[in-house]
Amino acid sequence: MYQVKIEKKVKKSLKKLSISDYKAVKKTILNLANEPRPFGYEKLKSREGYRLRQGNYRILYDIQDDIKIVEIIKIAHRREVYK
Repeated sequence: MYQVKIEKKVKKSLKKLSISDYKAVKKTILNLANEPRPFGYEKLKSREGYRLRQGNYRILYDIQDDIKIVEIIKIAHRREVYK
């Protein structure tokens, strides 16, 4: 079981989501504690970390296997996430 850490700026962006998107993204983030490399995840090419899709939103995160931590780096709409 991994511990999920969410940065402050990510928490702010979560509050801006609609209720249905918030619930879906939250569920996906909580599932990362059990399976940090779920079906559909991809390694980022432009920087360190991984990407996971949730509807029109992308969750960027980093995995630290040695200390069992998943750190959520960014959550944004698909057209804005890589800027």
